[in-house]
Amino acid sequence: MDPQALLLFIRGKLQDGRLPHSSITRVWSNPSGGEMCTACETRITTDQLVTVVTVVGGRAAIPFHVACFRLWDAARRAAQGRTG
Repeated sequence: MDPQALLLFIRGKLQDGRLPHSSITRVWSNPSGGEMCTACETRITTDQLVTVVTVVGGRAAIPFHVACFRLWDAARRAAQGRTG
């Protein structure tokens, strides 16, 4: 998915609640075990790194591709700036 389309997809997920707006409480990266990226909904292959985050009030860790994490974090911060 091209970056602009992915950003629009992520913004839509933020708007409808499928991705959180909450502040990040913890972030870490490690080799993927084949997780599904929460942002783009594609598999993070075992030759890639997975970036995992927890957020304020979140119950589970959220896996992302590294690039998807960066786009989500930027979109999340921008949305917080508009509403807060």
